Amino acid sequence: MKAARYDAVVVGAGPNGLAAAVVLARAGLSTILFEAAAAPGGGTRTRELTLPGFRHDVCSSVHPLGLASPLFRELALERDGLAWVEPSSQLVHLANDGTPVSLERSIDATAAQLGRDAEAYRHLMGPIVESFDDLIPMILGPLRFPERPILLARFGFRALRSMRGLGRERFAGEAPPALLSGISAHAMVPLDAAASSSFALVLAAAAHAVGWPVARGGSQAIADALTRRFLEAGGELVLGHLVRRIDELPPAHAYVLDVTPRQLLAMAGEVLPRHYRRGLERFRYGPGVFKMDWALSAPIPWRDPAVARAATVHLAGSLDDVADSERAVHAGQLARAPFVILVQPTLFDPSRAPAGKHTAWAYCHVPHGSAVDASSAIEAQIERFAPGFRDAILGRSAMNAHDVERYDPNYVGGDINGGLSDLGQLFFRPMMRADPYATPVPGLFLCSSSTPPGGGVHGMCGYWAAHSVLEKVFGRSLRKSA
Repeated sequence: MKAARYDAVVVGAGPNGLAAAVVLARAGLSTILFEAAAAPGGGTRTRELTLPGFRHDVCSSVHPLGLASPLFRELALERDGLAWVEPSSQLVHLANDGTPVSLERSIDATAAQLGRDAEAYRHLMGPIVESFDDLIPMILGPLRFPERPILLARFGFRALRSMRGLGRERFAGEAPPALLSGISAHAMVPLDAAASSSFALVLAAAAHAVGWPVARGGSQAIADALTRRFLEAGGELVLGHLVRRIDELPPAHAYVLDVTPRQLLAMAGEVLPRHYRRGLERFRYGPGVFKMDWALSAPIPWRDPAVARAATVHLAGSLDDVADSERAVHAGQLARAPFVILVQPTLFDPSRAPAGKHTAWAYCHVPHGSAVDASSAIEAQIERFAPGFRDAILGRSAMNAHDVERYDPNYVGGDINGGLSDLGQLFFRPMMRADPYATPVPGLFLCSSSTPPGGGVHGMCGYWAAHSVLEKVFGRSLRKSA
């Protein structure tokens, strides 16, 4: 057996791979990070997708969990050039008649729009927001005995409900269930499913506690800050190097892979025990996305000017509309009027476009692996609420689910969440194990969003995987860090 050249080898420089590499390097381990693309970032890259001078986030753009992440807070990435920009309003949800309801930083300001449901909203969200700093480390991690079990149990009592059930039981009117259902739909699970309300509760609470910010200059700034921190800690970065099999990697004590189960099987299937291989083969991926980016000559001409207060806009309608759209996708169809998530970052970060010009992007959910072109459906939804939108388009770019997977193989079938996040895979991903990050092969670990806590730019999958490496391979603990 060859002597180890490194303490740790990390494969994949998405947010979780970068996070794992940073934690390991900062712990004093000799660490090398391999990335197939020409730049680190994965889901946090920013590129000129349409016209020169217009910088678009290829994937993620708004980062409530980035600002809430215990790891990112501990690293204080702001000193590495990361600057957060908070919009005036965190989110605007548009009803079918164009009436907006906004998710504000203040619970009271949000509740003030909800009429007879104002107090019900305060009662639902107030306790979660008040305990947010204690809850979020327990939520953004693997299933384990919590530090504050009563607090987590109180949250879980609400969070394990379906979004439809919670919305109908808690509220008399249409606005609060519609607002929360749009947030819940970010998880790409049916709104009748158990625990589908958990996504709405966490993200809505984050809006009140920390905001839904964008990174100044684009999401690439997050990857750049993590990369600088990794190199500063003595790590080595190799770009443009595609790893197909783990036996191609240099000798090391630990291998940490930012890949999904499908890639893990391809890279290391022959060394994995049969029961573990079968578990990985049963892992389920969720729906895909169809995404569009636009270079614009002017801001989107919303019929209601209040929509311009938010970076994130949901073109969604009622709770039933959102639920019907998500149900259609899971049935293998594109909804007639799809739920559309839109982001207009240059209203708050003009550095992303030439002076006086703007960018925007939007996506809708599509069936897993679909080649459907949803361009017309998405632009029709926007035009419905912003007449004249198409007249402002200078250039456009579109990616179907196949394109999304070609961009990043972790987005299997266009699934940007690293796997279906239903109740069975929300806590136990990629399968039920006491340590979901450690494979049965000594020294081989998984750190992608196919492990807890799943999708989102927060780095916590990478943090917990690094934690597992330090404990199992090096006999050290990072418990005090999270």
